[in-house]
Amino acid sequence: MPDFARSTDPAVQAQLDRLTLLSPGADILGLERITRLLERVGNPHLRLPPVLHVAGTNGKGSTCAFLRAALEVAGLRVHVYSSPHLVRFNERIRLAGTLIDDATLAPLLAEVLDAGGDIGASFFEVTTAAAFLAFARTPADACVIEVGLGGRLDATNVMAAPIATAVAQLGIDHQAFLGDTLPQIAREKAGIAKPGVPMVTMRYDAEIAAVVSSAGAPVFAQGTAWDYAVTGDRLTYRDARGTVETPLPALSGPHQPGNLALAIAMLRHQTVLSIPDTALAAAATGARWPARMQRLGTGPLTALLPDDTAVWLDGGHNAAAGTAIADTVASLAADRPCHLVLGMLANKDPEGLLAGLAPRLASTIAVPIPGHAHHAPEELADRVRALGVASVSTADDVPTALQALAERIGTTPPATILILGSLYLAGVVLAANDELPD
Repeated sequence: MPDFARSTDPAVQAQLDRLTLLSPGADILGLERITRLLERVGNPHLRLPPVLHVAGTNGKGSTCAFLRAALEVAGLRVHVYSSPHLVRFNERIRLAGTLIDDATLAPLLAEVLDAGGDIGASFFEVTTAAAFLAFARTPADACVIEVGLGGRLDATNVMAAPIATAVAQLGIDHQAFLGDTLPQIAREKAGIAKPGVPMVTMRYDAEIAAVVSSAGAPVFAQGTAWDYAVTGDRLTYRDARGTVETPLPALSGPHQPGNLALAIAMLRHQTVLSIPDTALAAAATGARWPARMQRLGTGPLTALLPDDTAVWLDGGHNAAAGTAIADTVASLAADRPCHLVLGMLANKDPEGLLAGLAPRLASTIAVPIPGHAHHAPEELADRVRALGVASVSTADDVPTALQALAERIGTTPPATILILGSLYLAGVVLAANDELPD
């Protein structure tokens, strides 16, 4: 479905309006439309700088952020394609280190839409074609490309020869497209494998590992080809080539060392780009990935709360993300009451997301997600109550929820507020707090 794209630039907005109108009414995975579309604009995917391609249910965006940070510290110019955007459509396409500007984006989208108006390509397929066209025309040393949904039939999977692929953490999500079981989902994610191209993975159980290994690429899995350990404030990565020691990631959460190690493994198992160990270490503290356990800074939203209130934002929306978030809250806010502001898309599972977090919650306020089909706040509140959270209410929007919490929590003891449930909601929050991703 279209991703509620808005722009303050009239020329860009005109193309985003066309994009929304031309997209099919339902998401249909497959490579036929994107292949036809790319042919009409000169097959730019065949002229990209060396590509690092990352799939996974959770963690693939953070892994891409670590990859970008390491490559840039090594002095390389890096294109990045990621999704969804949080506030501005431009966030999806980073050209040689800088978000694509409106003056470049508007004619680029127009060119792709003009070329493929009769194909019926989806929002994501048109965006992917535009990104690849921009990447082929702008000099750079590497591309970091995040899978949109799944892998095997994702529009990004038209590339014939990346220099390495990776599969991050696996979990149950997007069942309508990928299947209801982890083996089915693993098969789809591992579908980005290419013959002879190293595929780096996290540690999976034997059944999942067998599925991934059957994908047709040399697999370098955590626990066999590489591993890592955390001791104090240091991460030690090791593989057949030796060890690399880094600081712990600046990105919050006990799951982030694993994502950093996956990025390091990916770079150390490819042979095209030369990345010094110093760049791998610097990536730990240099990576930025908004709305993934991001502490909000000073802004209009946080000004509504007592000065010492910690406000964290995360776009997590599935069970695997919920486990990581619960662990993160336990480590970051063990001595503070935790209040949740929750909004979720209609096709997401509140019980799965909150299973580990609910026992820690002092209260929850359910809110809508503007512009998207979402769980009605009243219905979402009922489902949270069923998880045993005592104080549950609703609000019309996040600012109203924060004002209610300001009255409820006072100043003693200091509180933690977590805003959770959707990257679309996270984008609304960042815009409202004047924290635009750059």
